[in-house]
Formats: sequence, C-alpha cells, structure tokens
Amino acid sequence: MYVGRIVAVAMTRDGRAGALYRVSSRSFPNRQAKVLERAIAVLPGPGFENDIHRNPYIAYNCLRLVGPYAVASNGSHTDPLAEKLEAGLPPRDALATVLLGMDFEHDSYRTPRIAAVALRGSAKAYLGIVRHDALLVQEFDLTPGTAYYVATYEHNTPCNHYRDDDFHADDAAAACAYILGEGVFAGLERPVTAACAIESGNGFATAIADAPAPPR
Repeated sequence: MYVGRIVAVAMTRDGRAGALYRVSSRSFPNRQAKVLERAIAVLPGPGFENDIHRNPYIAYNCLRLVGPYAVASNGSHTDPLAEKLEAGLPPRDALATVLLGMDFEHDSYRTPRIAAVALRGSAKAYLGIVRHDALLVQEFDLTPGTAYYVATYEHNTPCNHYRDDDFHADDAAAACAYILGEGVFAGLERPVTAACAIESGNGFATAIADAPAPPR
C-alpha cells in the first residue's frame, strides 16, 4: 500500500522517546536527507536539483531539535512549529496553530501536512495532520516498544489503530532502518529516505538513511 510521507512517535524498549520521518514518493523519488547546521533537510538528489522548479514542496527542513523537543514533519511547517515550541507554546497548541495557519499543500494532490513532536524524558508525544477536509491533533501515551504514525494518504488519521507494538530500534540509525522497511512500515510502499531522532543522554541523537535501491 502506498501512503506517502510518514511521521511517527515512538519509545525504545528501554523507555527513550523518539520522532521519526520517512519520505515515500512516486513522483519525486530522487531525494535524500541531509544534515544541516540546525536541522535535517530533504533535498533533491545529485542530478535532480531542477526538480525543485517542478514542485516547490519537495525540499524542506524535516527534523528540528529545540529545547526538550524533537520535531518531524513533511514540509516547511517544521521551522514554524519548532519556533512555537521554543517560545513556550504547548505541543498540542503549537501543532494546531501552525497546521491551521499553513493549511494543506496546495499542489495537484492537495497533500496534507503532517507533523510529530516527541518530548525528552516523557511518555507524552503528539501527531498532527491538516487535510483538505480536517485538522487533527492527537496526544499519545507512549509505552516501551511502541510507535504511532500518521501518513499523508490512506493512514491519515492520528489514532491508536496506526501503531507498531514491536518497535525495537535502540538508536536513531536503527530507527531510520525501521521506518524505511521494518515492522508495520515494511508493507508501506516506495520508501526513499528517512530522518530520525531518539533520546540520548541529555538530548536527542539524530541519524539519516536512504532506502535500499529496489531490485531491477
């Protein structure tokens, strides 16, 4: 099944929170995650830089760390969301405010904006989506070895149904591999690249990974 982009919140088996992001794409699969100074961004891959002129929504910061929070999203709303959290707005309010203000992407697919917020040292985590027909923000109580996710299509409602009860990634690199092709994510088509943050020490450690090339 193709569900498009995916954000997730998760807790490792030893109780550390995380925020995960995966690009899945049919139209623009030649993209990669890249570590920048203050963020992780999704950008066109080498040789495909001009794709940005075909669709301005395909390049953006997808992961930010701010204070006790890790923020993941599928678009330009990552930075405003991080700024709202840094200013002291609670995660639910920050998600609702930013998603409502920026609305879904006004491309030919009316692509929803999705976002995840994980909180260091807490089991509370949040998923949000703004579609052409709804604005939804959900708080989750994480337990060890669980992940909850929302996608741009099909699985596009934050709820207890879209979850994984065998999340066994122990660090950010393993989380990238997991969301690209393990557990419930293995059955979701067209993985491209991922960026993840998992609580480590006094903050979050991050990692990026590209999906293996499909067999020819």
